[in-house]
This record gives sequence, structure tokens and C-alpha cells, in this order.
Amino acid sequence: MDAPPPVTTGAAQGTTPARYPRTALVLAVGGAAVVAGCAALAASGRVGPVERAVFTAVNSLPEILRGPLWVFQLAGVLGAPLVAAAVAAAFRRWRLMLALVLLVPLKLLVEKNLLKAFVHRERPGTTIPGAILRDVPSAGVSFPSGHAVVAFGIVVLVAPYVGRRWWRAALLAVAVLNAVARVYLGAHAPLDVLAGAAAGVAVAALLTLVLGVEPPSRGRRIAGTPGRPP
Repeated sequence: MDAPPPVTTGAAQGTTPARYPRTALVLAVGGAAVVAGCAALAASGRVGPVERAVFTAVNSLPEILRGPLWVFQLAGVLGAPLVAAAVAAAFRRWRLMLALVLLVPLKLLVEKNLLKAFVHRERPGTTIPGAILRDVPSAGVSFPSGHAVVAFGIVVLVAPYVGRRWWRAALLAVAVLNAVARVYLGAHAPLDVLAGAAAGVAVAALLTLVLGVEPPSRGRRIAGTPGRPP
């Protein structure tokens, strides 16, 4: 009698949940390092010539982009993780739901109690002469971008649960456009959104390490086939 075929575990198949803890650790450390670097550069409160040139290039893009980019900035509002959590609950992804809910208070903690307490830099309306402001405040602490924290945090948390590369690419594209929108609208300088993005990556990666990722066989997939290449 032929022996039954060996059972291939998720780890042997290289499924996303099996390999993701190591990736999450790298993301957490790398994100924290980028935040520290941005904080060191922005600690003086000034916007340097290179950063100012990048800001001007984005901020002066055609006015026709105002509507679309305003929409993309909504991916970083504080309610976005809660909407994503409701979707995760509909697919019975309970760990993902919990992580998305916890992203909200952790974002506020890291942004307001940690980074804004150490780096005081005003918004472009105060620090960059000639900045174009599109319905955003001209004053107030600018570092880091809270919208970027939320948008990139969602990407890192949701990525293990979508099995198609184009879904992950779409998530990342929305987060990047969210960051671009904040500069275009005149709300933040480039280092603000870079630090916010890195902080969101680090926070979400730590949440993934603490809560784990549900195996593909449990619950229902959110998009594509988790762990299976397209």
C-alpha cells in the first residue's frame, strides 16, 4: 500500500502568517529607525532647503488634483481604522479587527504624547514662505503627520490578510497618495509625512507581533487567497 502523501504545513508552504513575524520585526525596527532619523532632522524646527524644494514641487502641482487628493487624505482620518475593523469583523478576522481598533489609541499616544512632545515644528504655513494652503491650518505642530500614521498602519496590518499582490499594491498606493495629499494640501512638510508613515509601520508591526496573524484556514479571506501567489 502506498504511503499517504505528507501533510504540508503552512510554515512549509511559506504562507504569509507563518513567515510574517520575522517581517514584522524588521518593519518595527526599521520604522522606529526612520522615525528617529526624521526627528533628529526636524528637531530644530526649521525646514531645510532640500525638504523645502520637495515640498514646493508637490505643493505647487496643478489645482485639478485638489479634489482627488483631498479624497485620498481621508484614508488617514481617525475613523479609517474603525471602518477597516468593521470589514475585518465581517470576515471573522478577529485579531485583525482588534489590531485595527487598537491602532487608534496607539496612534494618538505615539503622535501626541511622544513625537510631538519632543519635536516642535510648525506647519508649512508658518515655516515655508509661499506655501499654498488648501483648507488646512496655517499654524500648529506639524511633526509627525497623524494621517500618515493611520494610513500606513492600516497597510501593514491588512497586508497579511490579502493574498493577491495587486491588492497589497493598491493598499500601499492609497497610503502613498495619502501622504502626497497632505503635502499637496499644505498641511505637512515631507519629513512630517515620512516620520508619520514610519511610525505607522512600526506601531502596526508591533501590534502584529503581539496579536499574531490568523492562519489562512481560519475564517474567510478578505481579498484574494492568503498565502498563495497570484
